[in-house]
Amino acid sequence: MQRGIRCHVRFQTGRRLDADTFENDDLAMRFEVTRRGLTLVGALAWGFAEATLFFIVPDVLLTFVATTDGRLALVACLFAVCGALVGGVLMYAWGAEDAVGAKAVLERVPAVHAAMIQEVQEQIQERGADAIFVGPLEGKPYKLYAVEAGACGVPIMQFLFLTGPARLLRFVFLTVLVWSIARWPCRRWSVRLRHGALITCWLLFYAGYFCYFGI
Repeated sequence: MQRGIRCHVRFQTGRRLDADTFENDDLAMRFEVTRRGLTLVGALAWGFAEATLFFIVPDVLLTFVATTDGRLALVACLFAVCGALVGGVLMYAWGAEDAVGAKAVLERVPAVHAAMIQEVQEQIQERGADAIFVGPLEGKPYKLYAVEAGACGVPIMQFLFLTGPARLLRFVFLTVLVWSIARWPCRRWSVRLRHGALITCWLLFYAGYFCYFGI
């Protein structure tokens, strides 16, 4: 009976399913679960860090994931937004409590300077909540708008309602863009080549960004 079952398994799968096979499949499954979990935790942490004092956007991680796993990258976008909102609330509270001290610390962040902070303040004063939605899309750090929103007394729920969709829109746009390029024009490229091209693109982007805004 056992021999018949073994022959049937061989016929159905084309290979013998022994203990080693099941063990390898189990290890592969555990590795995949761990990889996905670390990716999502990394997106959450990176979103929080960039919304506070870190200066590299989480889009870097999201686009790297998108080169090989677009669906995972889209889920990671949600985690990055959640992390960004938590960091945004923290910066909002800091701006409401001690705007001068918060701005003094932000001036030490690369590519952030007093003139940029003043410009963000004027945007919020002149355009109100609209500046909170549009401003970060123009390249100015989200953390500046969070601090100024708190300092200017923008309602916290309005701040979250405007910045959440704005962050998600940018994350998803870049993720889908890179995913589409990886699936069609670059589908025959190796993973190493895709990552190398993406690293080059991000290095060029930040070189231009720091040249324009300064360090």
